[in-house]
Amino acid sequence: MKKIIRVAALGGALALTLAACGSAPEDDATASAGAENADFKACMVSDEGGFDDKSFNQSGAEGLERAKSELGITTALVESQDVTDFGPNVTNLVTQGCNLVIGVGFMLEDAIEEAAIANPDIEFALVDSGFSDADFNPVTYDNAKPLLFDTQEAAYLAGYAAAGMSTTGKVATFGGIALPSVTIFMDGYVDGVAKYNEDNGTAVEVFGWDKATQTGSFTGDFSNQANGQNLAKGFIDQGVDVIMPVAGPVGLGAAAAAKEAGDVMIIGVDADWFETAPDYSSLILTSVIKEIGQAVFDTVDQAVAGEYSSEAYVGTLANGGIGLAPFHDFEGKVPTELADAIEALKAEIIAGDLSVDSPSANS
Repeated sequence: MKKIIRVAALGGALALTLAACGSAPEDDATASAGAENADFKACMVSDEGGFDDKSFNQSGAEGLERAKSELGITTALVESQDVTDFGPNVTNLVTQGCNLVIGVGFMLEDAIEEAAIANPDIEFALVDSGFSDADFNPVTYDNAKPLLFDTQEAAYLAGYAAAGMSTTGKVATFGGIALPSVTIFMDGYVDGVAKYNEDNGTAVEVFGWDKATQTGSFTGDFSNQANGQNLAKGFIDQGVDVIMPVAGPVGLGAAAAAKEAGDVMIIGVDADWFETAPDYSSLILTSVIKEIGQAVFDTVDQAVAGEYSSEAYVGTLANGGIGLAPFHDFEGKVPTELADAIEALKAEIIAGDLSVDSPSANS
């Protein structure tokens, strides 16, 4: 309930706009690990986007599957269809005897937090959110680990790329729900466009987000692709030719609108959309990647080894926890000077010479 109240409070300050494979043979090391770790059970709950969202839920599931393959553990995944599923799904995994339960997404904070308090002998982790009390003050638990990502850094590079590749001088971004893990992307994107304008004397406009007022365009969900398609069409009708949807599967609706338009580029989020959304690969300029799978794998690996820590993990450009995907099919279309400028900015951020700020930053 606390999380839902928080989302409602955030949303009130924002303009909500609807717009089967065989197993590979095991080598001796894998077989040994399997025998040693088979009693360890790591479990995961998705948010309402589901594990086939081509985005962060899918990345989390891939990290858990890797842990199963490489560490020889037992796993269980439960998919949520609605926000009302979160609590029951977490409870279900607790009763299954899971040693580690991972929730994927900010919206699962309440369910994971309540389960961690009630089950101090079970270890938990939560992707994209820390924990807070009833007044939203940060709190920590010995058995609950936040997996966080300062995606504003990589989104800054994406915004710079978008501005540099736009031929209309109009780019856009929108979100699914007004959550910190969503708006952090939008903040970085807007600042990246502003930096491009500063460096090049241009006036590329950003539609869909005002960082100063923290207001912008949201579909209100992470599941209805039609909402994303309609919102993206509205941007395209205004001349926008690069869009970064931060909305899980809803973003695929924006990709559909871009494909229909024929001359609009998409910037993916969370995973490399060129790889995860092949139907739209020719439209994907780049993607802002969160290495959720690696963070999940590392958390499981530590727990299996008895080295679990509740200390928050924060992915940054410096530690490789986030990044900008290759330009893939656009490699030959992105001007050398633009690609070089993006690499230079990345180096400045990693060196600490350039700070990309966001009210939702985790570092």
